[in-house]
Amino acid sequence: MLPSPPQLDPNETNWIVHVNENLNCMPKDEQQCWKSPSIYKVPPSITRLNWEAYQPQVVSFGPYHYYEDHLRPMEEHKHRALLHFLKRSGKSLECVFESLRKVAHELEDSYDNLDQKWKEGTGGKFLELMITDGCFMLEIMGATTTEKEKNDYAPNDPIFSTHRLAYITPYIRRDMLLLENQLPMLVLYQLVAIANDGKEDDVNELIGKFYFLPENKKFTGLGRRLHVMDVFREGLLMEPKKAQHEGKNVETETIIRSATELNEAGIKFKKSKTKSLKDISFAEGVLKLPVIKVDDTTESMFLNIMTFERLHIGAGNEVTSYVTFMDKVINDRQDVALLHTEGIIQNDFGSDKAVAKLFNSLCTDVTLPANGNLDDVQQKISEHCKKRRNKWRANLKRTYFRSPWTILSLTAALFLFALTIMQAVYTVLRYHAQ
Repeated sequence: MLPSPPQLDPNETNWIVHVNENLNCMPKDEQQCWKSPSIYKVPPSITRLNWEAYQPQVVSFGPYHYYEDHLRPMEEHKHRALLHFLKRSGKSLECVFESLRKVAHELEDSYDNLDQKWKEGTGGKFLELMITDGCFMLEIMGATTTEKEKNDYAPNDPIFSTHRLAYITPYIRRDMLLLENQLPMLVLYQLVAIANDGKEDDVNELIGKFYFLPENKKFTGLGRRLHVMDVFREGLLMEPKKAQHEGKNVETETIIRSATELNEAGIKFKKSKTKSLKDISFAEGVLKLPVIKVDDTTESMFLNIMTFERLHIGAGNEVTSYVTFMDKVINDRQDVALLHTEGIIQNDFGSDKAVAKLFNSLCTDVTLPANGNLDDVQQKISEHCKKRRNKWRANLKRTYFRSPWTILSLTAALFLFALTIMQAVYTVLRYHAQ
């Protein structure tokens, strides 16, 4: 006789029925269930480490920080930028509004967890925000990258005058690289296409000039990007085309020592030919690293880009890999001083100790997938350091050349040893002569 089935609680029965219904309704292609945002609210698990690095200082772009009191003063200047944009383009606001209305849902989907009050059907407030912020962003970039004579704002304009731009632009540059403070690039493409009668090619180049003007990088041919941070990230990684490095699948220790320890092992540091963060190589005892300028915006910039790489599927991990590598190379102020001497770190931030602390703090709670190029570099460095002659060199430097006093003591000891040898030779020769 078969045992009777166990009696289930009504709540348990309802849950089982509910799960079975969902199981039967599961779509064959789950990919269609998820939209693909590109602008994210940074989760508290990340912001708790450095909340200020993700907060705008002077201007909000998009809906996430729109209602914050300390950013409200910039709104009147945004309105003036909108008027200048419309006047210069010769297009009506109705024309601009209608163009963006066609892509309103696509713009909304660019934001992760967009509040319902911004969704279409609430009086066009979302499109109003996109147009106003987009025009302001284009006007700021245009005003700082064109000649003074072409600036059609008043000479005493509180934001767009040449004098005020010099002071406010660094803050706006920083705020434009915050993950929560992005605008969908589609907004800028649409606005430029309206102003230029259908041509939108100049947007990537404009952003490139705004951030990389002295380096004269070419941003044409990048295609459509997600937002300003996406274009800027491409600029950081941009380098001449060359053969891709392939990682080695070898089980071995790949712990990278600090710059000082590597130098003791006979490794020299030199500047890479390009400023691409991917342009890191090691050959014949020389580690080449790209030049990087460290200033007050470096921490915020890196943290936001690293968070974007972490949250956005398919973004890649090149910037995170670079920062993690530098965290291994830099342990203290001596490492920073060594890299500064070689021209690799341009310190516009503070003391060498402050720079070391900055790099060490960037990688807190960061997990990193494999990166073929840097894995290969670390492999080669480890193999170099394991060679016996390089171990001896490192031990010799660490033991006898760490400080001026040990060097002086060693020199004195060698001098006394040489005198002793000379005295012994002189005594033997004198004996034979007698």
